[in-house]
Amino acid sequence: MKLIAYLLPQFHRIPENDRWWGKGFTEWTNTRKAVPLYAGHQQPKEPLDHYYYDLTDATVRNWQAKVARSYGIYGFCYYHYWFKGKTLLERPFKEVLASGEPQFPFCLSWANESWTRKWDGGEQDVLIEQDYGDEADWESHFYELLDAFRDTRYIRVDNKPVFIIYRPGKIPRCEDMLKLWNKLAVRNGLDGIYFVRTLGGFEIPSQSGFQASVEFEPHYTFAHGETQRLWHYMNISGREHLVFDYDQAWLSILNRSHHRNGETIFPGAYVNWDNTPRLGIRGQSAIGASPRKFGWYLTKQIERAMKLYRSEFLFINAWNEWAEGAFLEPDLQHQFRYLEEVKKALEHTGAFPMAASRL
Repeated sequence: MKLIAYLLPQFHRIPENDRWWGKGFTEWTNTRKAVPLYAGHQQPKEPLDHYYYDLTDATVRNWQAKVARSYGIYGFCYYHYWFKGKTLLERPFKEVLASGEPQFPFCLSWANESWTRKWDGGEQDVLIEQDYGDEADWESHFYELLDAFRDTRYIRVDNKPVFIIYRPGKIPRCEDMLKLWNKLAVRNGLDGIYFVRTLGGFEIPSQSGFQASVEFEPHYTFAHGETQRLWHYMNISGREHLVFDYDQAWLSILNRSHHRNGETIFPGAYVNWDNTPRLGIRGQSAIGASPRKFGWYLTKQIERAMKLYRSEFLFINAWNEWAEGAFLEPDLQHQFRYLEEVKKALEHTGAFPMAASRL
């Protein structure tokens, strides 16, 4: 079983974020300013030893890979940001490519939403708009990624690099774009691209050209799961804050049918969820999360991945989404307990990778 954790690159400064959010902004800015909204709401969430790292530092990226590997994570899925020729937050991954370090498997997920001031990918208060362009733009995007696709560390299926698209339903001529990319891939010595669409908290149109879909949790469950007992509003100083039951969300995941018209599905898992560092009272937070519960649920999901989905991959949200409460990295409250539960789950299911066990 190969556990792949999503990795957010927004832990370094870029001129655009300085302009949009204030000088020196990184994801740590949101994380540090968070405050508890209700009794038992643990905020701010702080990294162990106050390790507020900068991802442009190679020692940080090597540390992440070493820790992840030692607890059984197979690879990282880096978010990729492309806006019709404009890249954002690209520096950490480009340095991974250029340096050859860390020696740790990876793939990419194109987070193809517009950036907005509300962090929701919507149509209001747009900071940078997504524009998909035409064939010339698609070709330019492909060649931006070709070095990554050729890298020996890139995660492959059927010898094809795995490329995830977050919201393909937003791409007007998506099928044409995928066909062109496959032609360009073969022309450049690849066997093609293994395209994966994301099953998330949005409408999922019927589109051809994808070899698989990946469950992005807990968003997929929010939108498409059994949610009757999941949500309730909490009154805080006269305003409503939306909370959900951590256990009910996980039980909905575990009780879901794995069939979607016979398509290949990579199952998902989530560590926790709390995006109040970004959105304050307008955000959503889980009630009832703990490392032990996460380990129990992850064990069950690994078993389902192997027996029901017959999948070699399971995608975890996330490695370092600190401002969304979804992180495996060690923190002050739980230290390494979430990662320890990952290792236990893999060992319990007989899926712990031998390479990691020798470290």
